[in-house]
Amino acid sequence: MKFITKKIHAFLDYPVAIALIVLPFTLGLGSSNPIALYLSVATGIAAFVLTLLTDHHLGMVPVISYKMHLIVDFAVAIVFILAPFIFSFKGLDAYFYWINGIAVLTVVSLHKPAVAEAYS
Repeated sequence: MKFITKKIHAFLDYPVAIALIVLPFTLGLGSSNPIALYLSVATGIAAFVLTLLTDHHLGMVPVISYKMHLIVDFAVAIVFILAPFIFSFKGLDAYFYWINGIAVLTVVSLHKPAVAEAYS
C-alpha cells in the first residue's frame, strides 16, 4: 500500500533536513568517529538545498525534478545504512544512521506513483 504523496513528502523534507543538522549535536554523535557528526550535518544541508530546488509545491526554485529528488533520497538511504560499516561507527552513531537510512528507504518505497497521484 503506497500512500506517501508528493505533497506529504514535501512537508517532511524541511523538518528532516533540520533534524539531520541539529540532532547530531543534541545526541552527541561522533564518539566512535567524528564523521558520524559531520556526515549528518552535511547531508542535512544538502537535503535542505535539494528541497528548495525540487519541483514541488514547497520548492522555491524548482529546477530539480521530483523523480531525481526521490533518486537522491534513495541513494542517501543506502549511504546511511552502509556508513556504520564503512566508517566503523559504533553504538548511538551506528543506530542513528541505520534508523534514518531505514526511515528514508521506507518513505521512498511507500511513495505513491505519479500516475496514481494525478487521480487523488
